[in-house]
Amino acid sequence: MKDFSIQYDQWKPEEQKLREALCTLGNGYIATRGAAEESRNNEFNYPGTYLAGGFNRAKTKVADRDIENEDFVNFPNWLCLNFRQDNGKWFNLEEVKVLNYCQTLEMKEGVLVRDFRLEDEEGRITHIRSRRLVSMRDKHMVGLEWTFTPENWSGKVTFQSALDGTVINDNVERYSDLESQHLHPLQTEKLDNDSMLLQVETKQSKIRMSQAARTRFYHSGNLLDLTSETTEKEGWIDQQFTFSVEEKEQYHIEKIAAIYTSRDRAITESTLEAIKDIERANRFAELLQRHEQAMERLWHRSDIKIFNGSKTQQLLRLHIFHVMQTVSFNTIGLDVGVPSRGIHGEAYRGHIFWDEMYIFPFLNLRFPEITRSLLMYRYHRLDEARYAAKQEGYRGAMFPWQSGSNGREESQVVHLNPDSGNWIPDETHLQRHVNCAIAYNIWNYYLASDDRQFLSFFGAEMFLSIASFWASKAEFSKEKNRYVINGIVGPDEYHTSYPNSDEPGLNNNSYTNVLVSWLLKKGLEILEIIEKSRKRELLQYLKIDEEELQLWKEISEKLYIPYINDDIIEQFEGYHQLKEFPWEEYKEKYEDIQRLDRVLESEGDSPNNYQANKQADVLMLFYLFNEEELQNIFEGMGYQFNAEMISKNIEYYQQRTSHGSTLSRFVFSWILSKYNKTASWENFEALLVSDFEDIQGGTTPEGIHLGAMAGSLNLVQRCYSGLAICDDALWIKPDLPEDIKAIAMRIKYRNHWIGIRIKDEKLLISFEEGWSDKVKIGVIDQLFDFEKGEKRKFSLKAASQ
Repeated sequence: MKDFSIQYDQWKPEEQKLREALCTLGNGYIATRGAAEESRNNEFNYPGTYLAGGFNRAKTKVADRDIENEDFVNFPNWLCLNFRQDNGKWFNLEEVKVLNYCQTLEMKEGVLVRDFRLEDEEGRITHIRSRRLVSMRDKHMVGLEWTFTPENWSGKVTFQSALDGTVINDNVERYSDLESQHLHPLQTEKLDNDSMLLQVETKQSKIRMSQAARTRFYHSGNLLDLTSETTEKEGWIDQQFTFSVEEKEQYHIEKIAAIYTSRDRAITESTLEAIKDIERANRFAELLQRHEQAMERLWHRSDIKIFNGSKTQQLLRLHIFHVMQTVSFNTIGLDVGVPSRGIHGEAYRGHIFWDEMYIFPFLNLRFPEITRSLLMYRYHRLDEARYAAKQEGYRGAMFPWQSGSNGREESQVVHLNPDSGNWIPDETHLQRHVNCAIAYNIWNYYLASDDRQFLSFFGAEMFLSIASFWASKAEFSKEKNRYVINGIVGPDEYHTSYPNSDEPGLNNNSYTNVLVSWLLKKGLEILEIIEKSRKRELLQYLKIDEEELQLWKEISEKLYIPYINDDIIEQFEGYHQLKEFPWEEYKEKYEDIQRLDRVLESEGDSPNNYQANKQADVLMLFYLFNEEELQNIFEGMGYQFNAEMISKNIEYYQQRTSHGSTLSRFVFSWILSKYNKTASWENFEALLVSDFEDIQGGTTPEGIHLGAMAGSLNLVQRCYSGLAICDDALWIKPDLPEDIKAIAMRIKYRNHWIGIRIKDEKLLISFEEGWSDKVKIGVIDQLFDFEKGEKRKFSLKAASQ
């Protein structure tokens, strides 16, 4: 079981906020950080409860400008549970002697356990064991259980159970100068002697959240008949229960809460629904049993067994766990996207970027139903993307770099550099490649799921709208006799303009141009896949005529790609003219230069002046496409491409990258797997611990990096296991690193469940079940027809010789 748990054996308050993020429990609808129940927001603790899609906008005056930001709201804290002896101080771990402390995230069950013994000033020793869940089965239900044991004392104890709606957004220090009050208290009410209600509303978006909580006390299996004292003030309600406890006796305190919002389906009103559920709720044990059954079903689909030592397995499962806490079957039908920092904290304000490109590959092969729902988040914001394109003078649809509630651009106008304290312009909204990522996700979801209905109706409309945008964005250059795309920013966010230029944006980012070429050709292919009647409908509805379709073909074949010395794909036009960066000098000068942009800005300089990257840019191409696909794309544009170019480009950009994004380690691990297995494994190990050890120095407490976590899973399932989803079949060509002895997993490919086990240079494939009796699976270089129930074993040693 240790491979299914994360355990902390000591109380270290300085590490508490990191632990809170890593011990977050969620169910795809709501999530609660692993904060101490007895603590409110302070230096070491930050209770946070978040609602998927729960945003609110607020304005702040910054540098004489009214800046509006849309934030991921910290909703009321339902955890609050505390005690005091004989009217003394309320218990605080930081003010007592902690004799033992153990905090365990039980990932298999989805339960957070805190077990600690404490001694107060009078020598009284108390043992508390806390269990907590956010129900995966009953998505509106959360629960908390204390086992309270006075080890060497008897006496009167007062327990306080509360709902705290006075919370603010205070998770990210660099946002502290911005408006943080997002909740307006509406109602507090005592429902019964053991239950209470709190309702709040977000100030601008008017999302109402109602929390109803019931707190009960048990001794020797019997419910104690206690009288409570209720206190109400604006945004706060608590109930206090006082009774006498006996030495060495165990007392069980169960706090169960129901959470509803005005965004929910199939409700009459959030308060009535929360009260109804809390009245019907049974004991904690039953809630836990139902939750554990749901978790078991999720793990059956999602687990990846990797044999090379417990820590790798443990961290891989931590990554699977947090993907499932952020998106689950409860997410289906919600109007939400995938925040890049999960629903674990307030960094990036809960916005949706391009991280879906790293997250969907894992979901596609296990939970395609969830991917479909998340893609609908984009579809529902298609009109806003069309408006954005029109405002910039383009056709089609231009999705934003940062998306929130309604799909408008949520990127900051200015952002704070915590190193210098300066507010500086933010031009990262020019990362139009997010549109390519959305199109790429649509196509790869279709390949994995064979969901023709989605492709024909929703997917094709989005894909073609994006293609139309790029066709209008590209301009023909007589000088180059090719099409160019100017004024954008690539995945490497360090470069947003040319040196000494007042105009933001760069010309001909190669990553973007290659993806646009692929996208335009794929758009034409999709038109041939969908029904002819649907094709006619879409072309008429989107006002795409034959002349535009010919333009797509022409642009796809004549997009400009800048090169350095014929074999290095230039990151953007003019990149090679920038100064080389003195890496060694800065590594000696600063302890950490991962965020080189902040370091240079604090010195009055800018990465725009140097060949210095935050993360993989050009090299992203070698993650998204295999060698054969890239060769077809480049040759289709009239450029030469070969395998030797890949290794040369890796070498060139590897020494110019600071890895200021956790995603960078993932991409480098992937692309190095065929060329430098040692370096690839080193990057994989860094990726595994990036959040667990907070290698970026303080970012993980603000929310985990979901793209990087899901990326590690994709590395194992596709890169190391060698899975490739192609037009004709599922292909498997394992390439295990020496450090991995075996891999076992189940995947869902076009409605067929397939078991895969790689061990001792043998590959075992079993076709477990599916919607049809046969499925095509390619192994190494040979295609096979598998029948339902069939198992086959292949020798990888023979294939490699």
